[in-house]
Amino acid sequence: RRQRRRMNALRPDEELDNIHSLYVDQWDWEKVITREQRNIAFLKQTVRRIYEAIKVTENKLYVEFPQLVPSLPEEIHFIHAQQLLDLYPGKKPKERENEIVRRYGAVFVIGIGAALSDGEPHDGRAADYDDWSTPNEEGYNGLNGDLLLWNPVLGNAFEVSSMGIRVDETSLARQLEIRGQQAKRDLYFHKKLLAGELPCTIGGGIGQSRLCMYLLRKAHIGEIQSSIWPESMRRECSEAGIELV
Repeated sequence: RRQRRRMNALRPDEELDNIHSLYVDQWDWEKVITREQRNIAFLKQTVRRIYEAIKVTENKLYVEFPQLVPSLPEEIHFIHAQQLLDLYPGKKPKERENEIVRRYGAVFVIGIGAALSDGEPHDGRAADYDDWSTPNEEGYNGLNGDLLLWNPVLGNAFEVSSMGIRVDETSLARQLEIRGQQAKRDLYFHKKLLAGELPCTIGGGIGQSRLCMYLLRKAHIGEIQSSIWPESMRRECSEAGIELV
C-alpha cells in the first residue's frame, strides 16, 4: 500500500534565502513494506525509481523547451555519510556534499542522523522518523538519506528529497535513548509502534518548488512559488534580473 499527499505548510522561523521560503510545498509519500525489505538494497532500488522519474521529466521538458538542456547523469551514485567524511575529512558536511555531487552529478548520501567518526552527524534527523541507527549490510549504520543533484545554475549540491526506511520498534527505542527522548515512548504513535502494532514503512518528501526550480533552471525559489520576501531581497533580485513571483 502506498499513500501520497501534497504537503503545504508555513515555517515562519525559516531563514530566508534563494532556496528557503516561508511556504513549504512537498509531495509526501509513505509505503508499507515487509520487514525483510528493511535493507540498503531495497532503499537503493526505491531511490533509483525516484531518480528515473526525475530524469524522464527532465527529458520531456527538453522536448518541449530545447533551451532546458538535460544535465543529469545516467546513474545516481550512492555513498554513506561516513565514507564521505573519510573522503573529505577536512571539510564541513555541505562542503563534502558539494565535492561529491560536483564529481558525480547525482548522489544519494546514506545514513544521515547518526554520529560519525568525528562525533557529529552529517545532518540532523529526528529520533522518531527515519532509521539512521540500524547496522546495514554494507557495514555502516542507517537506512535513510538525502537525494542531491548538481545545480548548474547555482553551482552547488541541491537537495530535492529527504527519505528513508522508517523506524521500527527496535530502532525507535534505540534512537529515543540516543537522543535522551525516552519520554516520547508514551505518545500515541510511539506507543503503538513500540508495541509492534504498526507496519514497517518507507517514505519521504520531494520538494515541489525545489524540483521545479532545478528543472526550469531558476536561481531563486521565488521564481517558482508565491511567498513573502524582505524588500531588500526583492530589490537585490531585481537588480540581478531575477523576477520574483
